[in-house]
Amino acid sequence: MTPAPLAGRLDGLLFFPVTAFAPDGSVDLDAFRAHVRAGVEAGAAAVFACCGTGEFHALAPEEFRDCVAAAVEETAGRVPVVAGAGYGTALAVRFARLAEEAGADGLLAMPPYLVVADQAGLLRHYTELAAATSLDVIVYQRDNAVLAPATAVALARTDGIIGIKDGLGDLDLMQRIVSAVRAEGLDLLYFNGLPTAELTGPAYRGIGVTLYSSAVFCFAPDIARAFHRALTTGDDTTVNRLVDVFYRPLVELRAQGAGYAVSLVKAAVRRAGPDVGPVRPPLSEPAPEHVDALVLLVEQGRAALRELGA
Repeated sequence: MTPAPLAGRLDGLLFFPVTAFAPDGSVDLDAFRAHVRAGVEAGAAAVFACCGTGEFHALAPEEFRDCVAAAVEETAGRVPVVAGAGYGTALAVRFARLAEEAGADGLLAMPPYLVVADQAGLLRHYTELAAATSLDVIVYQRDNAVLAPATAVALARTDGIIGIKDGLGDLDLMQRIVSAVRAEGLDLLYFNGLPTAELTGPAYRGIGVTLYSSAVFCFAPDIARAFHRALTTGDDTTVNRLVDVFYRPLVELRAQGAGYAVSLVKAAVRRAGPDVGPVRPPLSEPAPEHVDALVLLVEQGRAALRELGA
């Protein structure tokens, strides 16, 4: 049976697993499989393998292919698998084709490496990437890949491009993108892709962006599920309480170190199990006291859930 189009399957909590490394520095596929399996069993609506949280930047192409294939095998068609693809156009196309060979359902197009391109260059880059495989593409807006509304409209007209994930946090720009695409009678999926998307979830929902990636789901899926349920059902009491006692302090803790959007998450996954190993250079491990502080925050979040009966 042919699976439904990717756009129709991305509804719910989006899981961005970390990539597991063994003590010798190699990819630990067994631990990665266990992490992916646990996420799917915890209720993930999709698995975004080898993306930002999964240290795409640190993976060799062969490692990337093996991890994507492992994620596809572990999900067994229960939820879609979306794989990262990035760097310059030639390498992005290579990663895209490896992802397609591994059985992925779609691609998250990471920002191009190093250069700051103009709008015409970005459009050409994503258009060529979308044409390289049969996989649907979600464009990740952040850092050096910022889209003008007119470029977003052109992307919406491009076969194979189904969405934009926003990691920039400029709500004014996102509102103009949503409006420009809608005014042309076109459709795109929009995702809140900030490192702790729950903190800005209510604001993004105000402009019609309801999908988001949850790094918290990697290490505290119960908290992530409760927040998602509260946000989607209009339970403002639970949303506000979790923001106050967990998500806002988490964002403030994350700001204490460079690379903590990945390394702190990975350390938390290790504490909760399975042992997914350290981050690869150029990232560094978070300070032990910051990991301890995150563990306490998780306890606070769970205590709030018990008090709320959520």
